[in-house]
Amino acid sequence: MKEEQPEENVNDTTARQPHRIRLPGFVRDEDIGLGDLVKRTTASLAIKPCRGCERRAAMLNRWLTFTGRR
Repeated sequence: MKEEQPEENVNDTTARQPHRIRLPGFVRDEDIGLGDLVKRTTASLAIKPCRGCERRAAMLNRWLTFTGRR
């Protein structure tokens, strides 16, 4: 018989820290999430955001963060 695993709460902020990638020449002072990077890039290309853009940006920020410091 297969045991059921408890489901992870997607909105739980204490669950996991995002993966951090260090890019010293690219990121200066503050950390930037992948979702924020995609949002800035699409905005500079004059692409209008859809309704799910904020949700996707938040999910990507929780997944991966770029940092310039150690």
